[in-house]
Amino acid sequence: MVSPSGEGRGGVIAINEVSKIFPHPDGTEVLALAKADLTVEAGEFVSLIGPSGCGKSTLLRLIAGLETPSSGTLTLDGRIINGPDAERGLVFQNPYLFPWLNVFNNVAFGLKARRVYKQQKHLVSQYLDLVGLGKFGRVYPHHLSGGMAQRASLARAIINQPRVLLLDEPLGALDAFTRMSMQDEILRVRAEEMITMVMVTHDVDEAIYLSDRVVVMTPSPGQVETIITVPFARPRARNTPDFLNLRSQILEILNFAGHLEEPAYQI
Repeated sequence: MVSPSGEGRGGVIAINEVSKIFPHPDGTEVLALAKADLTVEAGEFVSLIGPSGCGKSTLLRLIAGLETPSSGTLTLDGRIINGPDAERGLVFQNPYLFPWLNVFNNVAFGLKARRVYKQQKHLVSQYLDLVGLGKFGRVYPHHLSGGMAQRASLARAIINQPRVLLLDEPLGALDAFTRMSMQDEILRVRAEEMITMVMVTHDVDEAIYLSDRVVVMTPSPGQVETIITVPFARPRARNTPDFLNLRSQILEILNFAGHLEEPAYQI
């Protein structure tokens, strides 16, 4: 199958000894990340998992350029990340669609912001088709289900043809069946676009199902504790002995009791 935008274009993310300090209201400082090191290869799908408050979302925001590191460097294809850029798309847990715009114009918003809408208007329909919303361009957000709204958010992020797609618990608000369907949707988009994807999740099953590697982070201050390569070919079945054994290994590393939120569904 051919991507609407051509060949795969994933970028390489390099995170070198990145620390992030936030000011606390009482005048002290909070160390959210402490010398985090990670390289994400071009076209790779990596999940960040760990206890609440361990800096997963902070690291994602640093890659997005929404935060700046207190020390260390982050690069995309060797270039320092020093602010937001269309090369790095971001999908949040909530779709944040503009309620006054229909689906077509929500997806087209990034093209208009970059002033390339006239030249690339044809991409809107192509990306709506890619995420299964080809017939819903004229529909407004309040008429969409949660899964459809998240599909529209996904299309809005990838229409800018980023080299990296960052996913901050994008499926956390969905019911179990919609969530599993959207996991397959994300994998389908990845297979067609071949962009690099980094996702924050609390769900171990989701991380194993989607990822090439799972990065387990320590409690605050966050550091990379363990990187686990998922050795299974896609498509993956969630109920095989190998899948469940890997799930148990990751939960043991996380020290499940008190370290991880309850997953949205269990095998």
